[in-house]
Amino acid sequence: MVLATGCFTGYIPFAPGTFGSIVGLPLCFLLSKTKLSVAILFILIFIFFAIWIANRAEKILKQNDPGCIVIDEIAGIMLTFLGLPFNTISVAAGFVTFRFFDILKPFPIRYMERRIAGGAGVVMDDLMAGVYSNIVLRLLFITSA
Repeated sequence: MVLATGCFTGYIPFAPGTFGSIVGLPLCFLLSKTKLSVAILFILIFIFFAIWIANRAEKILKQNDPGCIVIDEIAGIMLTFLGLPFNTISVAAGFVTFRFFDILKPFPIRYMERRIAGGAGVVMDDLMAGVYSNIVLRLLFITSA
């Protein structure tokens, strides 16, 4: 449960997903210092690991997608910053953008969350929020350059 809850940040009584996302930021920083191919490989392995962990946590807790599971936010925030600079502006913009998409769940995020069961369903909506956020950040940085 330590991993599923992001070192127990998922048990914080308010905004556990936000705190889970914060837990992922040091990983994002470390990945920003590696080659893109290494970062992609690490994130892919992490995603499969997160799905497995989330699936096990759901069974232990006997709940579907409980809020205390935040490993999915960690995976999603890593996709948010994949291949982007890690600096104060990008971190602030990426964090807000990721939380926006993760909370509001525009199409097809909510649809996927409801249709996919188990650990994959727990993680998939956050991955999509991360992809949306990455695209928005790229558009912001291209238009501001």
